[in-house]
Order: sequence, then C-alpha cells, then structure tokens
Amino acid sequence: MSYTIGFQAKDQTAVLATEAATANQAVAIVAALRQSADEIKFIRSPQEGEMGIEMLLLLAKEEAEEMPQRA
Repeated sequence: MSYTIGFQAKDQTAVLATEAATANQAVAIVAALRQSADEIKFIRSPQEGEMGIEMLLLLAKEEAEEMPQRA
C-alpha cells in the first residue's frame, strides 16, 4: 500500500508531498519531518484515505506482523 505525506517546511507557505511504498517507510519519513520542525499537513493512502499519525503507526504494526520472519 502506498502513502502520501504532505508537509510544510518551516518558513515556507507551500505544502510539499512525498511518497512512501510502505507504512514503515511512511513512519520513518514522518519521524524525520518532525525532527526537522516541518509540519505534517496530511497522510493519505488510496486504500485508507486521510489518516492521522496514530492510524499510520497501527498500519505499520500490522504490516510488520504480516511480513515473514527471517531466521
């Protein structure tokens, strides 16, 4: 499932967006954006629609549980 994260960089008026292929990648992007003081404007996926960070974290957890464990 793909995710689009919209954010606004500090000192800018434009809302930018970036794509992530998995929920875990989206969580990493959100974490990096938060550390750089960028404001998260939206998180969206074609299957889930608009969502909050809490929902993204839940989807990332479910995704990790579905991935095969490496020995």
